[in-house]
Amino acid sequence: MKPIRLVRGFVTVGGWTLMSRILGFVRDALIAAFFGAGPVAEAFAVAFSLPNMFRRFFAEGTLNVAFVPMFSKKVEAEDNAKRFAEETLAVLATALIALTLVATLFMPALVTLMAAGLIGDQRFDMAVDFGRIAFPYVLFISVGALFSGILNATGRFAAAAAAPVMLNVVLSVAMIAASKLGLSVERALIWAVPVAGVAQLAVVWIAAAKAGFNLRPRLPRLTPEIKSLLVLAGPAALAGGVVQINLLVGRQVASFSQEGAIQYLNLADRLYQLPLGVVAIAIGIVLLPDLSRRLQAGDHKGARDAYNRAFEFALLLTVPAAVALIVIPDVLISFLFQRGAFTAEDTQKTALAVMIYGLGLPAFVMQKVLQPLYFAREDTKTPFRFALYAMVINAVVAVGLSFVIGYLAAACATTLAAWGMVALLWFGKKSMGEDVHADARLIRRAPRILIASILMGALLWSGEMALSPVFELSRGLGTLLLVALGIVGYFTFAHLIGAVRMAELKGSVRRGG
Repeated sequence: MKPIRLVRGFVTVGGWTLMSRILGFVRDALIAAFFGAGPVAEAFAVAFSLPNMFRRFFAEGTLNVAFVPMFSKKVEAEDNAKRFAEETLAVLATALIALTLVATLFMPALVTLMAAGLIGDQRFDMAVDFGRIAFPYVLFISVGALFSGILNATGRFAAAAAAPVMLNVVLSVAMIAASKLGLSVERALIWAVPVAGVAQLAVVWIAAAKAGFNLRPRLPRLTPEIKSLLVLAGPAALAGGVVQINLLVGRQVASFSQEGAIQYLNLADRLYQLPLGVVAIAIGIVLLPDLSRRLQAGDHKGARDAYNRAFEFALLLTVPAAVALIVIPDVLISFLFQRGAFTAEDTQKTALAVMIYGLGLPAFVMQKVLQPLYFAREDTKTPFRFALYAMVINAVVAVGLSFVIGYLAAACATTLAAWGMVALLWFGKKSMGEDVHADARLIRRAPRILIASILMGALLWSGEMALSPVFELSRGLGTLLLVALGIVGYFTFAHLIGAVRMAELKGSVRRGG
C-alpha cells in the first residue's frame, strides 16, 4: 500500500468512525434524556458491556491481531486465503455459540463479576434480564469482525468502517419509536441490541461476498493453520483479557460508589472514545495489514514510513482533542447530555471524569500505533506481558484511590495504566531495528503539534468566557461556536508554526473522499 493509499485508508475509516461516534452520542443522549443516571441507565450500561467485553477477546484479540496478519500474507502470496477464512469462521462461530449458551445460563454470576455493588437492589435483577437479551450480540459482532478483517486486509475499508453505524441507528430509532408509540422504551432499547448485531453482520457479509469471499459453512476442524492462528491469538486474547480486567476493576469501584457513578463513567468514556475511535481505530485497522504486507515483501523503508506517518497522524488529531477535553469538559457534556432526566449535577460529575480521561487520551491512541509493530512481526507475547504490568498499575491505583476520590479513581487508574503501557511498548521496540525509528519529519513536527495544541487550549479557555452571553442565549450555539473556534485556531496555529502543511491535509482529505 503506497503512502497516499495508507493516508486514504486512515481518512476513509476515520470518516465512517466519526459518523458512528456522532450517532453514538445521539444514542447516549437519548438514553440520558429518557433515563438520566438512574437504575435503567446503569443496568443497561452493565448489560451492554458484557457482550462488548467478550467481543474484545474474539474480535480484537483473535481476529485483528492474529487473523489479519496471517490472512494478509496469504492474500499477498495467493495461498488459498478463502479456505483459511472459512476454517477460521467455522471454529469462531462454534466457540461463540457455546459461549452464548453458557453466558445466558450463568448471567447472574457475570453481572456480579461486572458490578457486585448492584447486588441487593433493583439494578441487579434488571441487569441480569437485560444481559440475557443483549448477550447474543457478541455472536453477530464477532463473526462480523471476521468479515471486516477480510475486507480490511484486501484494502476495502468502507463497508467494514460503516457497519458500526447500524448499531447506533437501530438503538436510537428503537427508543424514539417506542416513545412515540407509547411502548416501553427500556425494552425496546435492550431488544434492539441483538437486532443491530444482525444488521452489522449483514453489511460486512454482503460486502465480503462481493469482494470474492463468499464463505461457505464448514464443520470446525483444528487444522495446522488454525492451530497456528490459536497460538498467535492466545497471548493477544489474554492481553485483551487484561484490558477487560482493568475495565472490570473500574466498574466494580464505581458500583460501590454513589448511585449514578457507573453512568458518569460510561458517558465520560463515550466522550473520549470519539477522538480515540476516529484516530486509533483508523490507524489500527489500516496500519496492521499494511505493515504485515510490507514486512512479508521485505519493504523495510516502506514499513518505517508507514509507522511514522501513522504516529504523526495520531498526534496531529489526538493531542488537541485531549487538550479540549481537559479545558472545556463541562461545556461538552452539558451540550451532549444535559436534558430530560440528566441534571446539571450529573454534568459536573461526568465532566470531572472526562478531564482525567483526557489526560490519558494520547496514550490510548499511541498504543494503537505501537502495538502493530509487534503484531505485524507475529509477536503477541510481548504486548501481553506489558499488559500484565499495566493491569497491576490499574488495580493498585483504582482500589487505593477509591477510598479517597470514589468513582474518579477508576478514571485515574485507566489513564495511568495507559501511559505505563505506552512506556513499555516504546522501550520494548528497540530491538526491531531502523523500521521503528522516528524519521526527521516526525521529530520536527511532534513538538510543534504540542505547542499548537497548548495555544488552542488557551484560546478555548478565553473563548468560553468571551462567549458567555451566547451560552446564556443558547447552550447549543455557544458550544458550536466554541468548538469551531478551537478547530480553526488549532489548524491555524499548526500551519503557522510548521506542525502541518495545509496543502498536505487538503490533499489527504480529497484523496480519502
